[in-house]
Amino acid sequence: MQYAILFYETDKEFATRDHTEEGAAYWGAWRSYIDEISASGIVRGGAGLLGPETATTIRLADGRKHVQDGPFAAAKEQLAGFFLIEVPDIDAALAWAAKAPCAPIGVEVRPTLPGM
Repeated sequence: MQYAILFYETDKEFATRDHTEEGAAYWGAWRSYIDEISASGIVRGGAGLLGPETATTIRLADGRKHVQDGPFAAAKEQLAGFFLIEVPDIDAALAWAAKAPCAPIGVEVRPTLPGM
């Protein structure tokens, strides 16, 4: 079964990405996780995302487009990236989610719609 593992981070973690000293530890933790999950053979897709300030949200109402700069919802944690993985069950997906460097902040696991 396929699951999306959605990684959430705070503004602090997004800022750390560009920080010279702290960024090395941040990216090192992610590189280790990415290497391990990629080597497992379960990854079907995924990407890291640029910061929430680069997001654009569109809503349709009364036949009109309403475009807004920023993410869908203002929250302390923002979507930072995702993997699409194929594992036998939710327990296996949760085990991989728990290994993510951002697990202390939040990782969401969702099964994908079948046949898509």
